[in-house]
Amino acid sequence: MTKKVKDPGFGHHSQKNIRGIINEDGTSNVIHLNKKFNTNDLYTFFIEISWYQFFFLVLIGYTLLNICFGLVYTAIGIEEITPTTGSFFDDFLNGFFFSAQTLTTVGYGGIAPQGITANLIAAFEALIGLLCFAFITGLLYGRFSKPKAAIRFSNNFIVRDFKDGRALMFRLMNSRKTIMIEPEISVTLSVNEADENGHYKRNYYRLTLERDKIMYLPTVWTIVHEIDDKSPLKNYHNTALKDLDAKLYILLKYHEESFGQHVYQATSYDFRTIETDVKYSPSSSFNEAGFTLLDHDKLSDLEK
Repeated sequence: MTKKVKDPGFGHHSQKNIRGIINEDGTSNVIHLNKKFNTNDLYTFFIEISWYQFFFLVLIGYTLLNICFGLVYTAIGIEEITPTTGSFFDDFLNGFFFSAQTLTTVGYGGIAPQGITANLIAAFEALIGLLCFAFITGLLYGRFSKPKAAIRFSNNFIVRDFKDGRALMFRLMNSRKTIMIEPEISVTLSVNEADENGHYKRNYYRLTLERDKIMYLPTVWTIVHEIDDKSPLKNYHNTALKDLDAKLYILLKYHEESFGQHVYQATSYDFRTIETDVKYSPSSSFNEAGFTLLDHDKLSDLEK
């Protein structure tokens, strides 16, 4: 008899056609309300955002700092660093570019502070520049050195004839050239069901897999769950599976050679995207020299 598992942290309350908790790329689909700002989260924020967002924020911060100090140099009198041009905008530009030279500690020598006030401000700005660039350098190192899995899951998952019955399957591979050492996978089925009162509730089942751990993986791994008498999907025929309001939540763990430690990757599948009565096409072959050829573009290829 199939046993339900305890709530894995997703909650049992539900409604019709509810969105999944985990997206296909492994990111969370939870919207946080009334979350308090914490300065300790700044590092995580800058590490997790995309490279485009990161460099955009660096550029914006750098520009705003130079604008602020450029206005300060103009306000105390641009004569403190260079002769005035008589135009506020031109004087501000001189202050802006002098600020950029001071902030980055470049110091071309064409402009230099003359008065005590300008020297004090320039010294303070140089300190801020050193701290800012040290902070950015640390973030760059953290972004590059952060352990990340590079697993590609098939775009689809299938149900096909298997042995004397049926089986649910999906495939995965390592998008890097390194070998996955001791990969281990767990698959949780989340089914959204209505009770006699019309209230929806999510039930969870830990699916039994043909193999949930292997020694190492150099090519492709097909994950197989046999739909036998112990499977929570045993009462659903292939057509009913497509209409099932359910999701698969997958968590993969393995030792990554590049970082020398374990990494994790999560993903999910919606049953509305299930394919039936098909099988996966081979994605690996051999060349004339006997080497194994792995075609990454064929990971999700299907055939009858």
